[in-house]
Amino acid sequence: MDKTPLSNRMHIGIFGRRNTGKSTLINAITGQDIAIVSDLPGTTTDPVYKAMEIHDIGPVVVIDTGGIDDSGKVGDMRVKKAYKILNKADVALLLVERSGCLGDYELNFIKETKARGIPLLVVVNKTDEGSVDAGLLEGLSSKKINYVCVSALKGSGVVELRKKIVELSPDDYERKTILKDMLLPGDLVLMVAPLDMEAPKGRLKLPQVQAIRDILDNDCSVMMVKEEGLGKTLGSLKSHPQLIITESQILDKVGKTVPKDIPLTTFSVLYARYKGDLDVLVEGASHIDKLKPGAKVLISEACTHHPVGDDIGRVVIPEWIKSRFPGVIVEYVSGYDFPADLSSYALVIHCGGCMLNRREMMSRIAYAQAAGVPITNYGMFLAHMNGMLEKVIAPFGQEACV
Repeated sequence: MDKTPLSNRMHIGIFGRRNTGKSTLINAITGQDIAIVSDLPGTTTDPVYKAMEIHDIGPVVVIDTGGIDDSGKVGDMRVKKAYKILNKADVALLLVERSGCLGDYELNFIKETKARGIPLLVVVNKTDEGSVDAGLLEGLSSKKINYVCVSALKGSGVVELRKKIVELSPDDYERKTILKDMLLPGDLVLMVAPLDMEAPKGRLKLPQVQAIRDILDNDCSVMMVKEEGLGKTLGSLKSHPQLIITESQILDKVGKTVPKDIPLTTFSVLYARYKGDLDVLVEGASHIDKLKPGAKVLISEACTHHPVGDDIGRVVIPEWIKSRFPGVIVEYVSGYDFPADLSSYALVIHCGGCMLNRREMMSRIAYAQAAGVPITNYGMFLAHMNGMLEKVIAPFGQEACV
């Protein structure tokens, strides 16, 4: 459980005003002193993440946030950070004190979760200090808002809280499969992976590892070769593999080696479906050739790393754009710095999103759609530029947009 990547865990965000007991609650849920607890308002500044497991759900990550009522220049930044967690929250817990009421801060937050379709549970805290205000509970019931009463300090009600989280947890917080729904037991999948400078030392990339596990879970076989050994491996097999998966940056070379009758795709295209919306990202690729001088393209990398060698996002894709579309402006963002306003861009090219949970990747797609901006991903872009987009999406029953 401890080795499950954060991107594959259900995300539970804890929100509320300052000093409502958010940090105490995360400690109660996890059974550990993870977050600093203090009577001083605004103790929690940056979000605090804790990975754990909840029975009947599995691996989750609980996120403690700053107060949604914080004020001042720095306080406003903390509030924005708290709300930004909604981009990745599969379930939101909103803390209110037992003697409080639903004020503007709470009502605005509830409105935002409803707009985003995020399951919400109001946690009425500090019941150890006295009875819960009847008007508060009546207000929650009249608005048909799920709630539970707890004492985070004493631990009472926490078991019921966990049950409520299980009830509210969405079944589709992640796709249940990467590719095994495309295979039959006994099929053979051949993976082609370059061990270049970007490959992590002593291990495989996360998408490769997860795809291997998915294949094995479906009682299929998997082989992995470097691109130099692809031709020899294919020649040694008695029958063709049912699918070949390669890294996007060597797609052109692999495509020239693989016979036309063998289905071929890339890890990036797999993740377009696993983490995001394949249809939207395929459609976004149809706008690549419409780029005009002066247009701006945003390249978004979900993880933060120092570019090395021919980095796909910082070197390979920009070079393609500059050579094919002179005058187009390329801008970059990385990590959590994804802009909410994308209206100035003609196209967004996103990474595969292996370090994001599905909720956050879908949030980014939604931002682009709301702004009317096409969005695609690295693999789609490179496949299009190599004239192989139709080939790599065909295994999913897709057709490229014209």
